[in-house]
Amino acid sequence: MRKASRFVSILLAAIGFLFVLVTVTPINFWWANRLAGAWNDPVGEVLIVPGADAIDNMLGFSSYLRSLYAVLVWKQGGFQKVLVCGGGQPSIAGEMRDFMVAEGIPAADVHTETESSSTRENALKSKPLLDQIAGRKILLTSDYHMFRAYRAFRKAGIDVQPRPFPDAIKQNTSWANRWPVFLSLCNETVKIGYYFLRGWI
Repeated sequence: MRKASRFVSILLAAIGFLFVLVTVTPINFWWANRLAGAWNDPVGEVLIVPGADAIDNMLGFSSYLRSLYAVLVWKQGGFQKVLVCGGGQPSIAGEMRDFMVAEGIPAADVHTETESSSTRENALKSKPLLDQIAGRKILLTSDYHMFRAYRAFRKAGIDVQPRPFPDAIKQNTSWANRWPVFLSLCNETVKIGYYFLRGWI
């Protein structure tokens, strides 16, 4: 009985500590920044945008943000082509392309890769398309996703420069989102470990 009581006490203390850690401290902000890397906003001719989530055949929040930031970056000038990656039925790349075109990027300048279902496949299946497009290639994706995505594209033989944008960091400004952001960061870190073990990054 004492052992069970001690275990419950330790468990409750651990839960309380984790609650304070996630809710009060800047751990999510720090963690997302570490995964994002440098915030130097490189420019080039080709913008590569991996897809993310979808909800009932609609853009999920991260996919929406990636599409929105692609439009903002495009409108700053310099880029000539956009390649959006991601499969599904309908493809997430197609949904993101439609959003970008509706927001002002010329349809002829937005290319899609619609067969991939993971970050690694984004890179592998994009390479034949990117090999046919000249110019400096810039990878635009969420802060928390950049660490894995950048390394997966480089591993696939694609010379990209990273251009993260604040996704988890932006969501973390709301108290209500701090736990979902924390869980997303945990999930992404597990994926990074898996990719390392498989030799994909």
